Amino acid sequence: MNKKALLFSGAAVLVLVLGFAIGYGIKPSAPAVNMTVKSIPDGELNPEVWGKYYPEQYASYLENKEMTQGNSKYGGSTKFDRLAKDPMLKTLFGGYGFGQDYTKDRGHIYAIQDILDSKRKKPSASCWTCKGPEVPGLIAQMGDAYYTASFDSLKDKMHYSVSCADCHDPKTMNLKITRPALIDGLKAMGKDPNNLSRQEMRTLVCAQCHVTYFFAPKTNKVVFPWNNGVNVDQISKYENDLKFSDWTMPDTNTPMAKVRHPEYETFSTSIHAANGVSCADCHMPYVKQGQSKISSHHWESPLNTISQSCQSCHKQSEDYLKTQVINIQDKTYNTQMTAEKAIVAAIDAIKKATGDSKADPKLLEEARQLHRDASFRWDFVASENSTGFHNPTEALRVLGEAIDLGHQAEMKATQAMSPKQ
Repeated sequence: MNKKALLFSGAAVLVLVLGFAIGYGIKPSAPAVNMTVKSIPDGELNPEVWGKYYPEQYASYLENKEMTQGNSKYGGSTKFDRLAKDPMLKTLFGGYGFGQDYTKDRGHIYAIQDILDSKRKKPSASCWTCKGPEVPGLIAQMGDAYYTASFDSLKDKMHYSVSCADCHDPKTMNLKITRPALIDGLKAMGKDPNNLSRQEMRTLVCAQCHVTYFFAPKTNKVVFPWNNGVNVDQISKYENDLKFSDWTMPDTNTPMAKVRHPEYETFSTSIHAANGVSCADCHMPYVKQGQSKISSHHWESPLNTISQSCQSCHKQSEDYLKTQVINIQDKTYNTQMTAEKAIVAAIDAIKKATGDSKADPKLLEEARQLHRDASFRWDFVASENSTGFHNPTEALRVLGEAIDLGHQAEMKATQAMSPKQ
């Protein structure tokens, strides 16, 4: 074989291998990014100072100030009142802060202002934990007293919203876990926080905050409930076994648990995660910024960056890919609404049974447990910020369970009532 034929043959094999890899969801290695590491001064938390060393990354970070819907049908960075959009939420969160104020937050750059604007009660300084880079230093300085301190007592210490120091080591620029709750959560699952690959870190720095959690009774310490695992059934069982509740619904006397934006948990069992894709691959794609190619620090829906976020692996057109995403989200949202109706019907039945002095207490308690479990599963999808896209099959499975448990709760409450009712 002559040299030209050999070169052609080798190129053909390379194309076939890459085509096979992409077709089966195996992501090619990320392109090399030329970046000279510059050491940030010790203790520097101001993102503006970091920006003097890394101006391209900082310029993309400042784009988080934009408040737009973009191509996202269900997301975006504009504020809106969820309660006005979906009045059933007032019933679903009856007696709890989310039933009085449930405003869609803006981008990360507004994290401090948005929590200050929230009308929900802040039980302690724990509510600051994900809002900015001062928090790790305060936890190191105060120990467990940080979690029991009042929210307002630390208000004047919060100057910078979510930014560079939350995720990067200032000396090496390596990704770094800065929140103790994630370290504890990984250990609870048997993972070594000190032995993680760079690709794992490109998801785990997001998992510092994009997770569900609860505040431990008495101590208010932030806990990631992963001792049994990260899927909804395992988390629900863990919290049920602890007999943990965030509040008791006044009309039904049901001890309830609130789910908080479980993006990491939902994504962890997805087809993308199984193929080694990280959060950053889609939400921080490589882009041209000035004369450099950088990982974007404008955290937004990949629907706004389909070419960079999706087409590096998926070769269909932008319109096709966008349509697929929206179709998944539409199906999830419609099923979510069905689940809400089933749970509201259960609440109405339990409320009626609670007011019946002759109701069977054992059946009524069973109805309350079914109500709690149905609500937890519905909320696991409803509070997750992808409207099902991070894991479409799991989202529909979980909502299906929520609908079934809601119907069971309604029937059980009806059975509990005396015949006259």
